[in-house]
Amino acid sequence: MTWSLPGTTVPWDKDGRDKRGNSQVFFRKMDNRPEIFLLKRKVEIMSYPPLAELETRVKRFQEVLRAQGMDGALLLQGADLVYFCGTTQNAHLYIPARGRALFMIRRSIQRVDPALIPAEVVPLRRPEEIPGLLAARGLAVPEVLGMELDVLPVNLFRRYEKIFPGRIVDCSFQIRELRAVKSAYEIGLLKESAAMMDGVFARIPEMLREGMDELELAARLEAAARCAGHMGLIRVRGFNQEFFWGCLLAGPSGGVPSYFDSPLGGPGFTPAFPFGVGRHRLAPGEPVMVDYVGVASGYQVDMTRVFALGYLPEDLLRAHETAINIQNALVAAARPGVTCGELYDLALEMATAAGLAEHFMGCGEQVRFVGHGIGLELNELPVLARGAKDKLQAGMVLAIEPKFIFPGRGAVGIENTFVVRERELERLTRFPDEVVIV
Repeated sequence: MTWSLPGTTVPWDKDGRDKRGNSQVFFRKMDNRPEIFLLKRKVEIMSYPPLAELETRVKRFQEVLRAQGMDGALLLQGADLVYFCGTTQNAHLYIPARGRALFMIRRSIQRVDPALIPAEVVPLRRPEEIPGLLAARGLAVPEVLGMELDVLPVNLFRRYEKIFPGRIVDCSFQIRELRAVKSAYEIGLLKESAAMMDGVFARIPEMLREGMDELELAARLEAAARCAGHMGLIRVRGFNQEFFWGCLLAGPSGGVPSYFDSPLGGPGFTPAFPFGVGRHRLAPGEPVMVDYVGVASGYQVDMTRVFALGYLPEDLLRAHETAINIQNALVAAARPGVTCGELYDLALEMATAAGLAEHFMGCGEQVRFVGHGIGLELNELPVLARGAKDKLQAGMVLAIEPKFIFPGRGAVGIENTFVVRERELERLTRFPDEVVIV
């Protein structure tokens, strides 16, 4: 017996193997029909960024170090290692203001091909060895050393103070500014993540069932995302920024606030993690808000859509339409040179004119932004926030997310990821914005 994967003509045998030899699937009977879950894709060699791409990033940062009067930077944070080296390991990356960088790896040096890294790759047992490794390569111990002080724990900072007798200063903001403007290569990876999530969201209508709880729906959605190539890890910068893939909130769950700095929260299903999906059962006439982060090759996109069973009340539909109108107005206004605060003010003005200001970006505990940068991390620069003076630049990537929260009833709104181009925004996530009624 053979089956075909929905939407394809590829035959599968009873053992779940693509007859072209590419993949395996698992079949599960439900409602007398097979459900197909992709388990193993064709094995491919991992793809590293081009060496020239990484070398350019290092050189740009070295220019910043010189301009800021830093002799070098010692980096440990995972996303920053990926940005400069293409991979994250248990490692230290030293980038001097001039000269070749040094990638010092504790674990696992076997996973790193030195030919793909824009730095000399050496083993490292403990940080106290670093001054000797620098001296052996003719690099002076830095008098002014940059480190990622926004994320470096104090106990580690004290340790490095003993190793480096000079002055340790923060270089995290300079790195985040560099990372805010994406290259053509990075934008290509973002487009891959966006296409993946468009396909995953297109499958949500067939998953919805009256009476199923949020957790079951989330499990189906997340399985589909993993089968489509979702990396699984969502990087969020900062202390205690504990986060899952996003929020799937049905009905009143969408009106529950949380500790996370977002218009959405959700009850969770344990006080140990009071965030996100709960156990509310889907019912007709309630908004099902799906706000998920997609990441296929390290670069993240953010996407929100609203679904409903049967119908949605007119006032919620109007609020959702207002959110779409706000998004479209911001897209029309955004271009290089426009300040982030101007865009937030425009969004708030439109929400107020629609009589929805008290529900805009929260209810009672409202956040004062309507969008944020995104890339290797969820919370990148810039932030479309009240009073923000930062100006948009070509190559920045924005998640624009106007939303309205109604306690006891749920949440509606939209989120899409865009690239700032010279004259307009280019949209990456393309699944339709309107409420999907099933």
